[in-house]
Amino acid sequence: MLDITVKQNLRDIAQRLQNLRGSLDLDFKREQIANYEEKMSAPDFWDDQERAQSLISELNGVKSVVEDYEELANELEDLQVMLELGEEEGDESLINDMADSVKGLQEKVGSFELQLLLNQPYDKLNAFLELHPGAGGTESQDWGLMLYRMYTRWAEHRGFKVELLDYLPGDEAGIKSVTMLIKGHNAYGYLKAEKGVHRLVRISPFDSNGRRHTSFVSCDVMPEIDDSVEIDIRSEDLRVDTYRASGAGGQHVNKTDSAIRLTHLPTGIVVSCQQERSQIANRDRAMKMLRSKLYERKIEEQQKQLAEIRGEQSDIAWGNQIRSYVFHPYSMVKDHRTQVETGNVGAVMDGEIDSFIDGYLRSQIKTDQQ
Repeated sequence: MLDITVKQNLRDIAQRLQNLRGSLDLDFKREQIANYEEKMSAPDFWDDQERAQSLISELNGVKSVVEDYEELANELEDLQVMLELGEEEGDESLINDMADSVKGLQEKVGSFELQLLLNQPYDKLNAFLELHPGAGGTESQDWGLMLYRMYTRWAEHRGFKVELLDYLPGDEAGIKSVTMLIKGHNAYGYLKAEKGVHRLVRISPFDSNGRRHTSFVSCDVMPEIDDSVEIDIRSEDLRVDTYRASGAGGQHVNKTDSAIRLTHLPTGIVVSCQQERSQIANRDRAMKMLRSKLYERKIEEQQKQLAEIRGEQSDIAWGNQIRSYVFHPYSMVKDHRTQVETGNVGAVMDGEIDSFIDGYLRSQIKTDQQ
């Protein structure tokens, strides 16, 4: 029975990879790689640092797709050879040992398929992620810190780099707000699934009576857009405030007014950055965040208008509860948009949220196709 299951799963994987090969156009992608590498060999390539970094990022993205596909195809070929060898020699133990490897390859192919679905204009970019606890004081602020750790661990698992841009600690525990930049290919494409309100239900460690509390934290995610996107920000529309950096680490903390807060007066959008050592560097970072927020606002307004034309209710409004994390009276994390759920709360809080991201992104693809 296991022999039949292994063979069927391998046939399924082979068909999926064949379908992917047809849609990828690997020959064209190899030509792209050769073209990028030729440009990189030009003597003046590094004269424009920003353009050079952008091209390198594009090259790495295309290379990643080709290399990942070839790695999956090679792994499939190895398993097919092992299956043939086991059948020829009548070695059932060899075939039994293949079951876990075949399952692992199925999961890798699924992840690769999802990666290819991230084909929207800004999916490949880095992501700004902000967390803001709701009403509830220390309890909500502690929940904000827990989510901050969850996303940091998720990024580390994926090999992404995390830069802490702004951190406002809570009065007793947790955080009042945090802004971080998560850098890696498709960071925004994945993390856009996390935008919304996250709800926690647990016995509060801060309640001496051991009562159950419900806390909320909003998560906002924006792509780190570059100067190629036209966002008009007039100097007269900005209020610039400086203050002393706070939080952990850095010789400049609490010694100079290096931190920057920008307020966009027409929209009321506020961004802050205190990570860099100088006001100029922090201002540059804050301007990037402001551009991203204004771009995100522009896109949301367009989507709301389209929804009104179609007679639909928009799902973009701030305050939508997307996921519940229940620690008591039972253990469960459930995404209310896709119904994906798990009882392993500990693993989720340790950064294992790919099943929720996967479920959301696939549901969006199905929605777009309807």
